[in-house]
Amino acid sequence: MILLLTICLVYGQKKVVVIDPGHGGIDSGAIGVNCAYEKDVVLDVANEILNLNKSLFADEFNIYLTRYSDTLISLSDRSRLAKCLNADVFVSLHCNASENNSRGMEIYVHHSKNKKSITLGASILNESTQKLGFEKRGVKFGNFQVLRETVPYCPSILVEMGFMTNEDEADYFLKSTNIRAMAVAILMGIMGYFNARL
Repeated sequence: MILLLTICLVYGQKKVVVIDPGHGGIDSGAIGVNCAYEKDVVLDVANEILNLNKSLFADEFNIYLTRYSDTLISLSDRSRLAKCLNADVFVSLHCNASENNSRGMEIYVHHSKNKKSITLGASILNESTQKLGFEKRGVKFGNFQVLRETVPYCPSILVEMGFMTNEDEADYFLKSTNIRAMAVAILMGIMGYFNARL
């Protein structure tokens, strides 16, 4: 009976999701061909994820943001938050930039190739590209600080949601309906990851 109660308590607990809107404050990130700032796009998507978790997903997750406004948070503090909250996943949101007309979405995981991180990244990438029509650029590996410092504690990914240097993709994020669509896709990808692990 005690074992059953323990199992029920563990499975009844909400998963803790840390969403990290990259950049902020004096760090604008990429600047779009339409003069939009990466720091604003990722914060808009993060806030929409927070709102949709309550309104559409019935508070399925306990979601925390590493920043809630246009402020610059150190990379160490972002990863420290995930550790302190005992996060189940860490998702860092970014937009890409290139000198050519590159397009599409890609996910980065730490180059240690943590399997849970790869599975999480693939789930979000598949959900986003299939539902939103972005070109799929794949799951890639890197040594970004936020990944390096969070992967010891939880599956961690960095999402490049599209290219600010591509006119179509930069303009995509000017519409609130598209911000909402991206937020839904990311949430569905996170949910798919947890459901696959049950």
